[in-house]
Amino acid sequence: MEVFPAFIPLAGRRVVIAGDGEAAEAKARLFDGSPAIVARIAADDAVHADAYVGAALAFIAGTEAFCIAAAAAARRAGVPVNVVDRPAMGDFQTPAIVDRGAVVAAIGTGGSAPLLGTRLRNALEAQWPQRLGDIAMLFRTLQPEIRAKLPDLDARRAVLRAVLDGPAAEAALAGDMAEALAVARAALDRPLPPVGRLWRLQAPADVELLSLRALRVLGRADRIVASDAAPAELLTLARRDAFRSDPAEVSGATLAAWVADGQAVVRIVVGDEPTPDLADAEGSGLTANPLPTSLDP
Repeated sequence: MEVFPAFIPLAGRRVVIAGDGEAAEAKARLFDGSPAIVARIAADDAVHADAYVGAALAFIAGTEAFCIAAAAAARRAGVPVNVVDRPAMGDFQTPAIVDRGAVVAAIGTGGSAPLLGTRLRNALEAQWPQRLGDIAMLFRTLQPEIRAKLPDLDARRAVLRAVLDGPAAEAALAGDMAEALAVARAALDRPLPPVGRLWRLQAPADVELLSLRALRVLGRADRIVASDAAPAELLTLARRDAFRSDPAEVSGATLAAWVADGQAVVRIVVGDEPTPDLADAEGSGLTANPLPTSLDP
């Protein structure tokens, strides 16, 4: 990871756009509909640090001489700077953005290949529903109730999955937030018993051979069980906060206990390595669902 992606809250924050022309206008349009306070700074004022005091971000567009002077002024005020079309002069680059309200995706190429970032953004734009952010708002509204009613993390995850994959999310996507809240609250009041699952994934020689199903399961697994021989590139596809365990320290009974607690567990098998944990689990009646590595829908 050559750069660190970060999301800066905009509500009530001041964002400075220094300079003029289409480049400055394009940066200003990024904040249309956002809760940020956008301040347009004229060229004469942009070279003074006072113009940037208290701002969260500054975007500067213009000639090289102007950008150098304005960027220096913003830095004197302690404000991070983006210099349009001159990534080496700025403190951060503007990513290609997919905006769905509360859900935002940012795709960066380190300022080296913006066209590639745009193409990747277009691919996400085609896949993400316009009201996807309403699902995030649903969870934001319910967050205090969720934590109060479901203090246990595993039970909370099970209910959240049910809400995310069920009629509450569908109602939010349809624009009926009142119905979404009612259905979600009913799920909180009458939570279903947690349903866990054990998956077996044979590590492929090339991670590009992973099926879409395998990618989805890895991305939402609660636990990953894999030896040191598992390809690092494969492990990066799993949830970063998923618990990791070595197979030598896991028994069939341990796998069964995790699944009984409602957790999604992925056991990654490398080559023909022995799998006594899976054998013990299956001997006790717990089935390990295979994840295909061929490309499938």
